Amino acid sequence: MKHLSHTNRLPRVLIADDHAVVAEGLCSILQKSCDVIGIVRDGRELLVEAPKLEPDLIVLDISMPVLNGLDAAEQLKHFLPKVKFVFLTMKDDPNLAAAALNLGKVGYVLKHSLSSELLHAVSEVLQGNAYVTPRLRSENWAVQGLRARQVSQDLTPRQKEVLQLLAEGRPMKEVAQILNVSEKAIMFHKYRIMASFNLKNNAELVLFALKHHLIS
Repeated sequence: MKHLSHTNRLPRVLIADDHAVVAEGLCSILQKSCDVIGIVRDGRELLVEAPKLEPDLIVLDISMPVLNGLDAAEQLKHFLPKVKFVFLTMKDDPNLAAAALNLGKVGYVLKHSLSSELLHAVSEVLQGNAYVTPRLRSENWAVQGLRARQVSQDLTPRQKEVLQLLAEGRPMKEVAQILNVSEKAIMFHKYRIMASFNLKNNAELVLFALKHHLIS
């Protein structure tokens, strides 16, 4: 993780994005009005570093490897209940936006948006308001998102982690090492997921993860 210098007078912001160029660009934009205290590269690193750094707000990519942004944020809320989130994504998907809003008053901004929109979203969320990029606002997007998110809510946090890592094409042994459990435990979780959703093979497992935004 990259640590940056900081002061105590501005909102403390942590950036999470697996693309170095994007992360540095976000840092350049945000440091004009925020105290950017660090950059992490994936959701699991975010879970480790955020409790140490105690940011006011986390600007994070949804489609990160190892652990996606939505599930990382959901887990962090238990450790940092006051932290706020602004999600970044390439996907102009109202279902995904609504899934993010299920986590509370967060921001949802497309990566190709103007820097001024990102700064506006950060300002709104820091003030306790939700923000969704105007392109995705409609009367029924929230209802659509609740439906899309329902299936992933039926999975336990551990099952989500296992599903994402397996769907990324990682071998069983590597998944076990990342999660610090036995290969038998990973096999058990995989079996439970496939049995619960009637998935017949690895291809269907990957398609299921894609459909429910656990991988991109």
